[in-house]
Amino acid sequence: MVAFDASESLMPFRAERGSGAILFDLERLRQAGLKAADPAWFDPASWGEHAQPVGSGGRGGAWFIDAEPAGVPLGALVLRHYLRGGVAARLSRDRFLWHGANRTRSFEEFRLLREALRRKLPVPRPVAAIYWREGLHYRAGILLERLCGVSALADLAAERGGEAPWDVAGRLVARMHRAGLDHADLNAHNLLFDDAGRAWIIDLDRGQWRIPATAWRERNLSRLQRSLLKLRGARGVAEVEKDYARLRSAYDAHWQRGT
Repeated sequence: MVAFDASESLMPFRAERGSGAILFDLERLRQAGLKAADPAWFDPASWGEHAQPVGSGGRGGAWFIDAEPAGVPLGALVLRHYLRGGVAARLSRDRFLWHGANRTRSFEEFRLLREALRRKLPVPRPVAAIYWREGLHYRAGILLERLCGVSALADLAAERGGEAPWDVAGRLVARMHRAGLDHADLNAHNLLFDDAGRAWIIDLDRGQWRIPATAWRERNLSRLQRSLLKLRGARGVAEVEKDYARLRSAYDAHWQRGT
C-alpha cells in the first residue's frame, strides 16, 4: 500500500489506445503557475527543437528538455522513457507487464526519488511520471529537473584519471547506503559531479529501501567497479583498480563513522 502524500497529484487520461495516468509534484507545478501536467510533455516530438537526445550513458530513450522557450515554465528538464535491456528487449523494447499503477516503473521511481529527497540524499527532483496502458502491458516515462553543469564519474575518470573525485564518490555511495538505498544499477554514469565539489546520484529505476546490510552494499560496489573497468578506455586495468581503491577507502571510512 502506498502512503497518501498531499503534495503529489494523480491525473488519469484517455489515450488513443487504452488509458493512462500522470503522477506529478503538485507544489512544483503550482510554483510554475500550472494546474496540472500534460501528457504531451512526455513526447519528445512535442518539444520540437527544445528536446535534444542525451548522448552518453544508458540505453537511449532520454532527452534534455529546455521547457521555458517552449512555453512551459519548468526550466531545464530531463525526459526519460523506460526501456528494457538484455534478452527481454528482443521481445519488446519499451513494454512492461501490468501489475497495477503503483507498481509501474515510473511511479515507483517518482516516489523513490521524493523519499530520497526527504532523507536528504542528493538526487534530482522528479516533476512528473506517466504510464500508458494497453491491455496487459504498459509503457512509462518520467520528467526530472535537470542537473546542469555536471559530469559523470565515467567522463571525469577518462579525462582526469587519478584527479577525478574518487574520495567524494566513495563518501557519496556510503551516504546512500547508510540511508538504506539499494541502487539497482550503480555505475560510473550514475554518479554526477560539478566543479564546486557537489555530487548527485541519478537513475534510481528499480531501486529499493533496505536495512543496511553487507550483501547488497557489496553488490552495488562490485557493479560500480565493473563499470569503471568496462569504461576505462585507454587507461590500464591497474590504474583503474588503484583509483577504485581510493573510492573504496573513502567509502569504508565514511561508513565506519556511521553518518
